[in-house]
Amino acid sequence: MPRKPPLTCCISLLMAGLAVPPVFAATGEDGVVIRVTEGQSAEAARLSEAAVQTEPVERLASSPAVSLSRMGGRGLDPVIHGQSEERVDVLIDGMRVAGACPSRMDPPTSRLSTALAPVLEVRTGNRTLRWGPIAGGQVVATTAAPTFAQGNRTTGHLTAGGSDNGEGRLVNGSVAAGSKDTFIRAAGGYDEADDYEDGSGNEVRSAYQNSEGRVDGAWLADNGFYIKGLVSRQEERDVKFPGRGMDAPKTDTDLYRLEFGAPVADGGWSLMAWQADVDHVMDNFSLRESPMKMQTNSATRTRGARLVLDQTINFSKDVALGIDVESNEWDATLYNGMNLDNEASLMWPGVERDRVGLFIEAFHQIRINTRLGAGIRYDRVEMDATRADQTFRPMPGGMMTLSPAGLYASAYGTTDTEAVDDNVSGFLTGEWHFTPTHTLEVTASHSVRSPGVNERYVAQKTMRGSWVGNPDLDTEKHNKLEAGLAGRKGKWHWRPAVWVDQVEDYVYRFASNNPDGTTDTRYRNIDARLLGVEGVLGWNDGTWSSTSKLASVRGENRDAGKSLPRIPPIQFIQTLGWQYQGHKLQAEWELARRQDRIDQESGLDPGPSPGYGVVNLSGTHPLMDNLSLTWAIDNLFDNTWARHVSKDNLADPGVFRVNEPGRTLRAALTARW
Repeated sequence: MPRKPPLTCCISLLMAGLAVPPVFAATGEDGVVIRVTEGQSAEAARLSEAAVQTEPVERLASSPAVSLSRMGGRGLDPVIHGQSEERVDVLIDGMRVAGACPSRMDPPTSRLSTALAPVLEVRTGNRTLRWGPIAGGQVVATTAAPTFAQGNRTTGHLTAGGSDNGEGRLVNGSVAAGSKDTFIRAAGGYDEADDYEDGSGNEVRSAYQNSEGRVDGAWLADNGFYIKGLVSRQEERDVKFPGRGMDAPKTDTDLYRLEFGAPVADGGWSLMAWQADVDHVMDNFSLRESPMKMQTNSATRTRGARLVLDQTINFSKDVALGIDVESNEWDATLYNGMNLDNEASLMWPGVERDRVGLFIEAFHQIRINTRLGAGIRYDRVEMDATRADQTFRPMPGGMMTLSPAGLYASAYGTTDTEAVDDNVSGFLTGEWHFTPTHTLEVTASHSVRSPGVNERYVAQKTMRGSWVGNPDLDTEKHNKLEAGLAGRKGKWHWRPAVWVDQVEDYVYRFASNNPDGTTDTRYRNIDARLLGVEGVLGWNDGTWSSTSKLASVRGENRDAGKSLPRIPPIQFIQTLGWQYQGHKLQAEWELARRQDRIDQESGLDPGPSPGYGVVNLSGTHPLMDNLSLTWAIDNLFDNTWARHVSKDNLADPGVFRVNEPGRTLRAALTARW
């Protein structure tokens, strides 16, 4: 057993001291660019989306600054400001959860609860560093505490629904007892669907089964001391994907969280610890026919703790400082052969990452109309592949043996798999209310990101080629400037914004086609620039409402003078809504321009994508005091379309990307008490 580095020992000791079923609660911060549930309670947000969405992350599609990459029926992966995967940080009630699939069949957003759909916020710039620096974007999911009616000590809900396209079915519910500050709650749910059809009537491999159960609770003492806890289990079964030649017959996720806190002086302190265990199996034979069996068993373990102190000084200064530690372990092995007993690739060869972070930030209300903020953060990151020297045999019974270390040396000439990063990030932000209804917001930030587990250590060798990470990659440095002008007058509100992100040592993935027909995937550092504009214009008279949203991003590989891969096109969303006495109706028109600025060398852009326009309808209706109906018709005109950032469709000849569902009717009934 390899000796653990000092950081791992420190994290293990700290976690041992907090090893109780671990928590719940993420605090909102200023500077949120996108509030998906703005103006709604968490309960109303959950009800409005209860009509059989496979994942809560689908709500992010209501912003043109966010695009969702589809690989199948589940596992939607958000792309924010043209940046995806490791550049998008996902926090679930303050926990950072890593996926367990090298091909991202289970991105962190697939861990979001469907039984207690969380409030979702998207941050695109650093206005706090307590959860780490933001490279591309940050998705913050917060599960609200139960709401108890006056005089009631219990509350809960039960939802049942379905959809026609793919014959989706769901049932979920919750029950809580206590009060606003002291409660215990149990929740659970089950949903499943068969393959859906796209607008052309073609079946898309998208079937899945998903179940979850969770218990959370909180206790508040008279002196303000509190304890919050969460235990949850999610099981995904028989999840099909057209985009990777494999499916996921089994993925299990266990989350534990514990938080303590109390007031102190003019503020408070909080200590949170969490653990996330994900076990994943993908293969090419359980749900499809295959002449040669392959199976990958993978797992990830995440442990972390965060201590934060918040203080207010003289009513005008808010100061926060804290320390956090996090330990990750990834392991993935590809097996083949008649009995699946041959180790064909060590895709994640026992990768370990340990991080210790320190931050301090402050905000000062200089005048009644002017607020400034600044923060700095240091992260020490240590990574290594502990099984890099272990050998594997790509072909069962073959004479050739390889090792991850040998692949790294052959691809990049590097023999050292250890990486140590000293990352310093910071931000400076300001808000000026130059009139009572107009606010100028400007943020400048420097964010440093250590390369991810695939980028540094993936090691796969098959008959189709190799996919090899680069342990010698430098850290990615994002120098970002954002400016937005928010305004409101009468029934109108608006917010245009511009931003630019100059990236040093951008981690660039590229593919090389070999003469024998195989393809090798590699990583290197380049210089890149991303810039974009976005805007919101809305009108609301209390009954009728209209909102127009536009976003455009351009990504440039400055070393090669060409476009970056997987950059979404110009996107526009127009909504028209009506509400009266609890009844709500909404029509949405989603449009995207053709995207022909691509990079096929990366292997991430199958080709140019056509533009599209899709109309969606939805509504919510109270049937009686404690019963409501939610419905939606997606893709009203049954168009055949796919988002530019979606994954390749390798299963259906002539189809480049995984198409979105055709016309789909969804409906759900929700009872509350």
